[in-house]
Amino acid sequence: MKKLLLSAFIVSAPFTTMTATAAGGHGPAGCGLGTEVIFRNADEWHEHVLAATTNASASQTFAMTSGTLGCEDANGPLKNGIALFLDNNMEQLAADTATGQGETLAALSELVGVNAADSAAFNATLKANFDQIFASAEVTSGQAYDALVSVMMKDIVLSKYVNRA
Repeated sequence: MKKLLLSAFIVSAPFTTMTATAAGGHGPAGCGLGTEVIFRNADEWHEHVLAATTNASASQTFAMTSGTLGCEDANGPLKNGIALFLDNNMEQLAADTATGQGETLAALSELVGVNAADSAAFNATLKANFDQIFASAEVTSGQAYDALVSVMMKDIVLSKYVNRA
C-alpha cells in the first residue's frame, strides 16, 4: 500500500507543479527561453517538459530578473531594457566602466534612471566594482547584470534606483 501511495504521489507531483505554474499565466513550463523561443507553440506534454527543462537550464533567473523571455510580469529589479542593452554593449561598457566615464556608461546610467546629481556616484561605484561586475573575460551579460544589481543594492545612493517600476 505504501508503494502504491508513493507511486501516486510521484506521478501526480509534476501535474501539481504544472497547474500552479499555469495559474501564473505562463503555461505548464513557466516563462523563459524554452517557452518563448525553442518550444513557442508547445501543445504536447513532452514539449512542455522539454521547455521547462530548457527554462531551468538556460538562466530562467536572468529572464525573471530582467523581465525578458515572457517573464515581464516578474518585475525584475532593473527591467527597463537593461538586459538587452548589456547583451549588445558588453565590451564597450566594460571599457567605459574601467575608466569610470564614456558614452556607454552614460547610456546605462540613463536606462537605470540615475539622476544627474547621482551620475558621478554611479560612474565611481561601477568603476570601483569593475572586478565584481566583469569578473572575467568570459562573463556573460546575465552575470554582469546580476552583479550590477548586487553592486547597486549595496550602495546607499544607488540602491534607490533598483526595483523602480
